Amino acid sequence: METLESELTCPICLELFEDPLLLPCAHSLCFNCAHRILVSHCSTSKPLESISAFQCPTCRYVITLNHRGLEGLKRNVTLQNIIDRFQKASLSGPNSPTESRRLQPQRPYTATISGTIAGTIGGGGGTSGGSARGSPATSSHSHNHANHANHTNANHSPAVVAKMDPRISCQFCEQDPPREAVKTCVTCEVSYCDRCLRATHPNKKPFTSHRLVEPVPDTHIRGLTCLEHENEKVNMYCLVDDQLICALCKLVGRHREHQVSSLTERFDKLKAYQVSPGRVSDAVMEASKTSAAQTLENNLTNLVKRNSELENQMAKLIQICQQVEVNTAMHEAKLVEECDELVEIIRQRKQVIAVKIKESKVMKLRKLAQQIANCRQCLERSSALITQAEQSLKENDHARFLQTARNVAERVAMATASSQVLIPDVNLNEAFDNFALDFSREKKILEGLDYLTAPNPPSIRDELCTASHDTITVHWTSEDEFSVTSYELQYTIYTGQTNFISLYNSADSWMIVPNIKQNHYTVHGLQSGTRYIFFVKAINQAGSRNSEPARLKTNSQPFKLDPKTAHKKLRLSNDCLTMEKDESSLKKSHTPERFSGTGSYGAAGNVFIDSGCHYWEVLLGASTWYAIGVAYKSAPKNEWSGKNSSSWVFSRCNNNFMVRHDGKEMLVEASLQLRRLGVLLDYDNNSLSFHDAMNSQHIHTFEISFLLPVVPTFMIWNKSVMILSGLPVPDFVDGVSDLQEQQQQQMGLCRQESPYLTGMKTCH
Repeated sequence: METLESELTCPICLELFEDPLLLPCAHSLCFNCAHRILVSHCSTSKPLESISAFQCPTCRYVITLNHRGLEGLKRNVTLQNIIDRFQKASLSGPNSPTESRRLQPQRPYTATISGTIAGTIGGGGGTSGGSARGSPATSSHSHNHANHANHTNANHSPAVVAKMDPRISCQFCEQDPPREAVKTCVTCEVSYCDRCLRATHPNKKPFTSHRLVEPVPDTHIRGLTCLEHENEKVNMYCLVDDQLICALCKLVGRHREHQVSSLTERFDKLKAYQVSPGRVSDAVMEASKTSAAQTLENNLTNLVKRNSELENQMAKLIQICQQVEVNTAMHEAKLVEECDELVEIIRQRKQVIAVKIKESKVMKLRKLAQQIANCRQCLERSSALITQAEQSLKENDHARFLQTARNVAERVAMATASSQVLIPDVNLNEAFDNFALDFSREKKILEGLDYLTAPNPPSIRDELCTASHDTITVHWTSEDEFSVTSYELQYTIYTGQTNFISLYNSADSWMIVPNIKQNHYTVHGLQSGTRYIFFVKAINQAGSRNSEPARLKTNSQPFKLDPKTAHKKLRLSNDCLTMEKDESSLKKSHTPERFSGTGSYGAAGNVFIDSGCHYWEVLLGASTWYAIGVAYKSAPKNEWSGKNSSSWVFSRCNNNFMVRHDGKEMLVEASLQLRRLGVLLDYDNNSLSFHDAMNSQHIHTFEISFLLPVVPTFMIWNKSVMILSGLPVPDFVDGVSDLQEQQQQQMGLCRQESPYLTGMKTCH
């Protein structure tokens, strides 16, 4: 009976066929299931009536429909009759599968369709050993309810693992209130009491494959729904798109040709790869190393690292907050102390000034009182004389008047003459009118009371800075000159590191010049042709702040032509800066360093360069045959420069320009009007470049792995050339050098000697 029942089961709904259709491929399908397949293809732009074909879920054969749609397919009447007889035979027992199905709640369409895809996941989908959860193929056990429940409890998905609620009610009971549930069927998504469980889940297929777990809330067993098919639960994982899908997506959707896996299998692989990679076998590890697992693991690692960084950052912030509290309390106490001291100073000064005012008052009043007393005495004497004179004038007796008048007149004349002496001078300053209390300046100072802060960062003025071959004068400005007590200059050789903050924190070779009072300073004893990084620190009692870094460079090493190296047919000027071809043979002593070969009319500079970046120019004049470059000390002196592995030159032979090294020549483009040749030797970055200095054009660059110090070399075969050395690197040359340096840093490649083309035209 069980074998017969499986033959009569629809591959879509996993129920006995109902109104089966006979497909052209000889398979059968429920009419309603076929209709659901057509509905899944519908959209707003594609109505149901316009669908003219679908695939057989069993063999993937394309079924073409006519204008009648599903009604145009034949009914499988024979199969329907067999099903009817099977159902009648099954009604003989109360626990028959048919009766149980009648009592069982209708399962969602997603759960039933997943059984159909079991074979597809294992075969057509491309994965082995996987099947959709909830299908009969997922379970190979057919035992009693207890064993089945124990098995499912040990293997159910994490979505079902939840806090158990002991008061979950049966969802199938008809009595009120319902009885307490004893099991939850994950397949049915329903919780049952013991009686309803025995009635709906007999110990027969297909119910033995249902997954029974301890009672869980209904919300815990509802899975995620599909984004493309409404109300369909996801139960598969597309390995191609790394996406959760439902059974309809695999059956009739855009994932039907994709490789898929069951959720359980996918979960186990990801979990095994991430949580315990050391405890699984190599085969499992290899199988689980998918892009999703690697991405998830990397993201998890980054997230854990980020969390750790955030925790450290938060701990630092908390520590800073605590320090802010401590510092704030300290500064508040200091503020009160300082203000109290100011108030005490003002109080003391008030007392002192008040005492001075009182003393001045007493002294001035004493002087004024003396003056008043003097005035009073003079006034009394004058009043008595006036009275006597008036009485004399009233005398009518001539004899008596004449007797007293002369005496009175002499006294009045004497009093009048001495009036200026008798009347004391009044000093207006004694009135205290010119005494004033003016505290306006002090008030402004008090109004400007504030806590002292570190000075603003100074700014290095690149346009004002100057350099020689061994010195650099740094100029800077500061907005807080009056609050700055001193400056500190720090500098080091620039190594090409672009992160100045990291350079500032990591470099252990910084030179420090402290206690600078001016806004400029000259640093001596620097390497020629070398870039330096400079910082200026402004300092006061509250702290210090650094300027932005400035890159400054010393000029190139100055040099002259070495007479001891000049060929005997070359004549050097007195200043050893000009060399001229002189056919007359001069008597010069032979030395090992002198150019001596036939046609090797050359001379070398008087310096050997083993570091830095140096630039010099050669005034070519009317010369049309020359070779200019650098060479090791060991380079042969009896052959042309560039003919050996120890020299590199730029050469002109009449109208041809070329570069030469190790006997290999390569033509380059240059103007026939080339009159000033610029040479840039960047020893630290292993490059030698040539430039048209008048037209600001780059000609060629050698990439050289320097092993020994090099010396500038010059060869001419006609006319004369003049050397200009110790020059700053021009902007157009410095820009090319910086670009090449950045490219080298990005590529991280070691420069090697460049191979040059052979077979080029050679001047003889």
